[in-house]
Amino acid sequence: MKSISELTDFYYKELYPSLNELETARKQIVSHLKWYGSMGIVVFIIVALWMEKNFGLFHPLMMGVVIGFIAIASIAYRFMISGYAKDFKAKIITPLIHAIDPHLLYNPEFVISQHLFERSDLFKHAIDRYSGNDYVKGLVEGVPLEFSDVHAEYQTRDSKGRTQWHTLFRGLFLVAEFNKHFKAKTVVLPDQAEKTFGSLIGGWLQSINFTREGLVRLDDPEFEKHFVVYGSDHIEARYILTHSMMKRILDFQRRVSHPLFVSFVHNHIHVSIGTGKDLFEPAVFTSLLDYKQAMEYVNTLQNTIGLVEELKLNEKLWSKS
Repeated sequence: MKSISELTDFYYKELYPSLNELETARKQIVSHLKWYGSMGIVVFIIVALWMEKNFGLFHPLMMGVVIGFIAIASIAYRFMISGYAKDFKAKIITPLIHAIDPHLLYNPEFVISQHLFERSDLFKHAIDRYSGNDYVKGLVEGVPLEFSDVHAEYQTRDSKGRTQWHTLFRGLFLVAEFNKHFKAKTVVLPDQAEKTFGSLIGGWLQSINFTREGLVRLDDPEFEKHFVVYGSDHIEARYILTHSMMKRILDFQRRVSHPLFVSFVHNHIHVSIGTGKDLFEPAVFTSLLDYKQAMEYVNTLQNTIGLVEELKLNEKLWSKS
């Protein structure tokens, strides 16, 4: 697998003509956004002043005007960048993925199945709306793998019956075949309780989590500072989470710097990285030639696809018969 430095060189050298072309398009979009944005603000102020004069500043209609302007602005923004985003994924993301492994399949419009996301058992709440994009699938060093951006939401209603949408998870979701055979379920979650309340109270809160199967205690204090583990079979959980595996998960967590969720279900490893955004959307207000921006794309792809090597999923050390 290509290193970060090799992929960075590929980004700037091999993709430079496409980057230059897209950078010109990006600057034009920013110019249009500023012009239309300025006109929109002027129109909004005129309408707001008229509304205040005739109905009062806090009239319910004023809220409707605000929501309407926000909705129109959002739709207009998506429309203006849609062609640019499509070209970026075709000319930059696709070649980057193929530079890592030419046999990987990439579909910017597709999303990993909701069934696999729910099978992971990483998030217990029922999902009312599921979407995503930037789907990648293939064999990495002989290991079947697939991932995509995912946005999972659930719906509630307030006391007045108004619908509200809440994000359950937004980020990258990956599934790969694991190199050990197991029958039970093991779930590794960020340890918010211990970070917030300390080891004594946090440990007690973990143990009374009624939505999860039994709390699994491990003999790695550093791992337990960052994660809490639940499993239906404690012996099998320890069989999966060896000292070397816990170290690899910790190292990966430090590298991605986002909330990390891992589960071992149906002989597969499921990994969710809570980035809170789509990872492969093109920069609009930052230059595509900016080094930091380039490294965000390169690091995301290399870290995600490199997870097979990072966690040694390609080492067939245990029988799966």
